[in-house]
Amino acid sequence: MKIYYSATSPFVRKCLVAAQELGLGKIELVPATPHPVDRDRAVIAHNPLGKIPTLIADDGTVLYDSRVICDYLNSLGDGRLVPARGALRWTVYRDQALADGIMEAAVLVRYETFARPESLCWQGWIDGQLDKVNCGIKELEQRAGSFGERVDLGTIAIGCALGYLDFRFASLGWRAASSQLAAWFAPFGARESMAGTRPPTA
Repeated sequence: MKIYYSATSPFVRKCLVAAQELGLGKIELVPATPHPVDRDRAVIAHNPLGKIPTLIADDGTVLYDSRVICDYLNSLGDGRLVPARGALRWTVYRDQALADGIMEAAVLVRYETFARPESLCWQGWIDGQLDKVNCGIKELEQRAGSFGERVDLGTIAIGCALGYLDFRFASLGWRAASSQLAAWFAPFGARESMAGTRPPTA
């Protein structure tokens, strides 16, 4: 298998963490330069949206986005990342959806402040996206006490969302009002799969 990736993408990181937790072995990493305007034609050749992660399976099947890829990886492994049935299955998917929403909003702010010319930046848009992030963190703080020792697609997505905020939006200081979430993230973020996929610091 190979995956089009950027080391700074929280969505790619989610897939790589899932693969490591499932013990699937090494996935070939194909560097990509996704951009909302200057789109990466190498990625578009496989994924018309030009977005990462884009995975090419051993049989040539192309899969995207991160949720689909993670479900696929889970099917290749022992299925431990999503319960087959019961209430926890839907909790896992709900947690993943919330974490993905936080990541999507944060990435949109990144694009607005990094990719768009400064004279065209829309502060109201930035504020609205950051409000999604902050509301999501408040919700996760309320749930954090129930996470326990869970390692599944929900908690992996949450861990990657928090890691992305630390990487790109440290000034938000999400830990200040989220003590339970911070206490949960400390050991989870230190897991081998998380530590090995941290974005570069420089």
